[in-house]
Amino acid sequence: MANKLTKREFIRYSLLGGGALLGLSGMRAFGSSFASLSPGSVQGGVWKWSKEAMYYVPTPRGMRCQLCPNECDISEGETGDCRTRVTEDGKMYSIVYGNPCSIHIDPIEKKPLFHFLPQSRAFSVATAGCNLACLNCQNWQISQKSPKETRNYDLMPDKLVQKAARNGCDSIAYTYSEPIVFYEYTYDSAKLAHERGLKNVMISAGYIKERPLRNLCKVIDAANIDLKSFSNDTYMRLNAGDLDTVLRTLKIMKEEGVWLEITNLVVPEWTDDISMIREMSRWLHKEGFDDTPLHFSRFQPMYKLTHLPATPVSKLNDARQAALDAGLKYVYIGNVPGSDAENTFCPSCGKKIITRRGYHILENRIKNGKCEYCDNPIPGVWH
Repeated sequence: MANKLTKREFIRYSLLGGGALLGLSGMRAFGSSFASLSPGSVQGGVWKWSKEAMYYVPTPRGMRCQLCPNECDISEGETGDCRTRVTEDGKMYSIVYGNPCSIHIDPIEKKPLFHFLPQSRAFSVATAGCNLACLNCQNWQISQKSPKETRNYDLMPDKLVQKAARNGCDSIAYTYSEPIVFYEYTYDSAKLAHERGLKNVMISAGYIKERPLRNLCKVIDAANIDLKSFSNDTYMRLNAGDLDTVLRTLKIMKEEGVWLEITNLVVPEWTDDISMIREMSRWLHKEGFDDTPLHFSRFQPMYKLTHLPATPVSKLNDARQAALDAGLKYVYIGNVPGSDAENTFCPSCGKKIITRRGYHILENRIKNGKCEYCDNPIPGVWH
């Protein structure tokens, strides 16, 4: 995709990739204060949509980013692996501050968050860039691009919060690409959102260092973290990351009181080994994540793995059963419309207490945080 994409092409590509970029007609629904920025319209390093980075230290090789385990050394005029951080005049800057390339209103169930404010709406935003390089990325058209290659919108934190509130959203979702790389934008927006009475949710791969993560947890109410596999080797070859960092992220978010859900994308030939899924499920049980919803998601041929088939539904069912056998109580299957495994069952009486069809809830039998049938508490944020 070249810098000269038309808006029509960019919208089409974003939607194909699972993103949700609003076109001009969608933007009018939010008001006329959005300024559309053409790809490549601004050249150079620091620009209007820049803010000094929160986590970096000077080294003889330049500024070293302290946000994620990549710890990029960024010299003057260069960018880090995520394409969103530059060094200029002895300082490091984020260049994705207030210039999202994807904006939409989503049902919270799409994140997916099944135990957090069900049937509510999330004002979803994303910028370009990512600190991983997943071969199976569904939003690669924005995650593997610089903000100077995408069509962006001028939406500073105060305006973002205003738009979310005026459109009747209960939360802001930092999502689609990787909110860790637009950390400063996420953090400042989330603080303002809390002042306005809005919740904040983060959909992330969880590839972040401990200090910035703990700071972010102070303003994030819920998160869905992609636990991409249970193998360091697979993480390196498939995602350019490592497993231990993500496991630490899960523990820290739980410790900090963030409502947490986990997604595991089952990719044929990469992450579909049932013995590895059993090992992952046993680890989650051992570490106290029995009540944490786990979503097994169906892979569709995407990005650099178009030669692979979609995940067989039978494999997803086997994965779910392995997790239930390990002691996890709320295990779901995603991207399989009509599956009974998209519903919530009470682990005490076994009755169906939330009936879903896609992102829609048809019936909810949870009352005051408890099963309506047997009064068993159901973990989550329900009001």
